[in-house]
Amino acid sequence: MTAVLPDGLRLRRAHPQDLDDVMWLEQVSFPTDAWSASQMSGELHSPHGYYVVIETIEEGTAPTVVGYAGLSSLPGNPVADVQTIAVAAEHRGKGLGRVLFTELLDEARRRGVHEVFLEVRADNPVAQAMYTAAGFEQIAVRPRYYQPDGVDAWVMRAESVPDATGPGPIGQEALDDRG
Repeated sequence: MTAVLPDGLRLRRAHPQDLDDVMWLEQVSFPTDAWSASQMSGELHSPHGYYVVIETIEEGTAPTVVGYAGLSSLPGNPVADVQTIAVAAEHRGKGLGRVLFTELLDEARRRGVHEVFLEVRADNPVAQAMYTAAGFEQIAVRPRYYQPDGVDAWVMRAESVPDATGPGPIGQEALDDRG
């Protein structure tokens, strides 16, 4: 699975200092069921989590977070969960969700994970198609999982983490820094 980041954007590891930017995007992306700031702060601080952001990089302007995603996996556990993926509305349709998702799968592979789970809204065919194309299959439905909307969640799983072609953008940075 190959994902390319458009010019003017960069992918990097999220930091706890990104909380305000991530929460702004969380609230506009998921207005009825956004995580609380304390939940997201816990995720950004967790040693078991791996969160990344995509931000703008334009000379003379402060970077703006336009996407984020997170993975959770306990050390030594061959199972991981995709916690969340969000892309700002004005940046959707450019492959940013795929870039974020690819980076999460790359990290799962680096952690030795063999099975990845996620939930996706039953009314989100775009995300469902991306996950299916990456080798995920629907294994269950959680009725009325997303509240207060009462929308079902599809539980999806990839039994072997799909292989990407080489390190992701963040993995490549680590390789570049060694030399």
